[in-house]
Amino acid sequence: MKILVIGGGGREHALVWKLNQSAHVEKIFCAPGNPGISEMAECVPIAVNQVDQLAEYAESQKIDLTVVGPE
Repeated sequence: MKILVIGGGGREHALVWKLNQSAHVEKIFCAPGNPGISEMAECVPIAVNQVDQLAEYAESQKIDLTVVGPE
């Protein structure tokens, strides 16, 4: 399963950390992410408010699940 986590704070770090423990997860992407998250996921330089670009990226990478961290 490919997962896209949206956000770059502590909440998203915790989400990526836990998702990374699953045997079902093939790869995790995080937009925009942060240096700590980059140790567990591929950070993507797309801001959380760039919804169209996030959707296009998710389609292009064939993302199976998107987790939105920010309110």
